[in-house]
Amino acid sequence: MTSIATLSARNENYAATRFNADLKINPAGKLMIIGCVDPRVDPTELLALEPGEAAVIRNVGGRVTPATLKTIAMLGKVGQANHGGAPGVGWNLVVLHHTDCGMTDLAAFPDLLAEYFEITTDELDSKAVSDPYSSVHVDTAALHAAPLPSSFAVSGLVYDVGTGRVQTIVEPTPLRHE
Repeated sequence: MTSIATLSARNENYAATRFNADLKINPAGKLMIIGCVDPRVDPTELLALEPGEAAVIRNVGGRVTPATLKTIAMLGKVGQANHGGAPGVGWNLVVLHHTDCGMTDLAAFPDLLAEYFEITTDELDSKAVSDPYSSVHVDTAALHAAPLPSSFAVSGLVYDVGTGRVQTIVEPTPLRHE
């Protein structure tokens, strides 16, 4: 188990060697990533993101749920409050799923999954919980159907935990909401 003392020592090293007080609250790369909480799939590491380059939303499976959509809307308000404007044209919204995801293990718990997605158990097949390649299509389509307040280029990636490589499954496609 990693101890608090170890974490504190690591933080001291970070503060002394890598901390950057000039980072802004709005992502410098106009990038928002929705990814999984799996510790093998840290978007900042596997995409070699710089500090402050992206906003990263992590949840179980990296899925687009009603809670994820609320988070995106809230982050848009934070951006506006900090003189960055709402995320919009020129922003990349990336859905990042991965192979060997624990979400597959949850297929045995349909009631839990239905609650997570805020749907009925009869609708679970439409979420493709056991196939990251299909689920990326499902979630990018959900973003296109969502009442997001601005335009993004939405794309979908799958990270292979066996090779360390990402594959683009859904090319960046602009959202247009009238």
